[in-house]
Amino acid sequence: MNSIEINKLTKKFGNFISVNGISFNVKEGEIFGFLGANGAGKSTTIRMLCGILAPTSGDATVAGYSVSENPEEVKRRIGYMSQRFSLYNDLTIDENINFFGGVYGLSGTEFDERKKWVLRIADLRGKENILTGSLPGGIKQRLALGTAVIHRPPIVFLDEPTSGVDPISRKKFWELINELSADGTTLFVTTHYLEEAEYCNNIVLLDEGKIIAEGNSKELKEKYLKETIWEIGCDDAVAVVQLLENQEFTKEATLFGNNIHLIADPIITSESQLIELLKKRNIPVSRVEKIVPSLEDVFVHLLAEEKE
Repeated sequence: MNSIEINKLTKKFGNFISVNGISFNVKEGEIFGFLGANGAGKSTTIRMLCGILAPTSGDATVAGYSVSENPEEVKRRIGYMSQRFSLYNDLTIDENINFFGGVYGLSGTEFDERKKWVLRIADLRGKENILTGSLPGGIKQRLALGTAVIHRPPIVFLDEPTSGVDPISRKKFWELINELSADGTTLFVTTHYLEEAEYCNNIVLLDEGKIIAEGNSKELKEKYLKETIWEIGCDDAVAVVQLLENQEFTKEATLFGNNIHLIADPIITSESQLIELLKKRNIPVSRVEKIVPSLEDVFVHLLAEEKE
């Protein structure tokens, strides 16, 4: 069963098309990754799916309600958390939880139980009177998610929820996301950390308002990136990638941190063969290794194809 059904959803701002006729479904209880560069249309799509922004054309059904015809019903059935944590820094932890519980109409025993749950998952029991603004990012992040789902919504939208948070806190946050999914909650997640998207059951890649790929992590790698990926280590990666871009055997050369990921002509089948080829052209490298492609490799590859 689908929690979200999107049919030719479009949003224009004047002559600018932010979201361009996208269609896809999100299954009940799955963790769904919605990926794209800044300006791809992710946040605009989420605002439409949350009933905040009216579509220019097309429609979407969220928790059984049309975002065009029943946006208020949609809002009652979702949770939302943004990269800014959606909390009031000048309120205490207790005041934030009380506020969001009141907004969602919780009271009595139900509210008491949910409040205890939020404090537990955020590891804040006994610290209710601390100002929220003084909390470390990872703890504040879990508190924000707790308040976003305090009313047990069937669908939760997480818009760049781990931005600026350290790796250990991000890992703990994703453990919490998996717990919610196991309980039947549908989680619609955008993230800049493509390694996090490996945790998603299904993924859509968006570029300039259009869907350029969809599937799970394994499907995306197998379908869109069949070539061998060579990781090259060198002292001056920027200079070396420029040299590689001008070689006849290079199909793609991309910077990945201090390394380079190279897609070369298929006739190159071994590390030693590639090293010999680079030496002949006086291209200085310290290491060449065949690697398993990541989602980031897929995404970079697809964006390069789109720009050609």
